Amino acid sequence: MADDMTDGRHAVVIGGASGIGWATARELAAEGWRTMVADVNGDLAKARAAELAEAHGPGHHHRVVDVGDEPSVEALFAGTAPDLVVTTAGVSTLGLVTDHDTAEFRRVVDICLTGAFLVFKHGGRVVRDGGSMVAIASLNARQPGRGMAAYCAAKAGLVMLAQVAALELGERGIRVNTVSPGFLVTPLTEPVLQIPGLAEEYAENSVVPHQGTAEDVARAVLYLADAPWMTGEDLAVDGGAQLRRYPDVLGLATRAFS
Repeated sequence: MADDMTDGRHAVVIGGASGIGWATARELAAEGWRTMVADVNGDLAKARAAELAEAHGPGHHHRVVDVGDEPSVEALFAGTAPDLVVTTAGVSTLGLVTDHDTAEFRRVVDICLTGAFLVFKHGGRVVRDGGSMVAIASLNARQPGRGMAAYCAAKAGLVMLAQVAALELGERGIRVNTVSPGFLVTPLTEPVLQIPGLAEEYAENSVVPHQGTAEDVARAVLYLADAPWMTGEDLAVDGGAQLRRYPDVLGLATRAFS
């Protein structure tokens, strides 16, 4: 990507090898973006970039990145000048505040919040003036869930972090926004689907009576990439779930596995 960035528009998608990131990379490539698939899983990122090249022509690349490691994030952006940076990396955990393992709490915050900070820090230095940055937040940035202190706090912090970045980078015409998905079936959420009754509770608390997809979120990212008067916005893509209550994930898990 560093060698051929004069032709067309270029995007970096972090966490781009799976889930929302992969759906976003596909949507961007289909719309003519030259896309770098960046992921901690280098082999899968390489395979994904090859898929994009086969389907949409040359100009798609891959790099390995660990958003929990600042030199790795800095190296990702070395020699690049993207028009769009999307970060989707995230992890979660369960635990009551009074019982929560501190190291596990920090791990979630490091990936979901500090990792996004590092992307804004180093990506914001090189993204082209007039470009865009989008981070994937969560319904849990707005809606608390028992046992989800680390994830909720990190995603709420991410929304505010993006708004601060929007203020600071706006001088260069760079827009910074977040997208907050509701419950989707992705590699991040697949483990919780093993909890009996959880998928049903999510469905009951959605206003729109069908399951959202990673492609729904990817299309929101694509919209924000080309929305010249939107910045500092958190765009909910959750089927209206924010209008109701959040499922008792911890309670269901405790009953199922205790």
